[in-house]
Amino acid sequence: MVYIIKVGFPIRLEGLVHQHSQFATYEPELFPGLIYRLVEPRVVLLIFVSGKIVLTGAKTEKNMSDALTKMYPVLVEFKKQNVTAIPGISALPAPEAAAIANADNVQEMEEV
Repeated sequence: MVYIIKVGFPIRLEGLVHQHSQFATYEPELFPGLIYRLVEPRVVLLIFVSGKIVLTGAKTEKNMSDALTKMYPVLVEFKKQNVTAIPGISALPAPEAAAIANADNVQEMEEV
């Protein structure tokens, strides 16, 4: 199974890979996303600075839900706080008021 998810806020990939180097790799010169390998459930997340995430390797919907429940608080911890607006480009959607670690709060989920 492969899922594409938008969390609704940009993510500081450099900070995330620094704090979670045992599970994450990030080489922006080779690939623009951070690769995060969860041990349990055994899934891989491709996390992009835009807040889009590709989740792959989930065998069941429960695996996907468990992975998102574990990762959402981590993603909120590395949410970019000061995002500069670029003239002529629409602003990113406002982040959720409360950070709730639940897959039901993901703004968009799509099975590929």
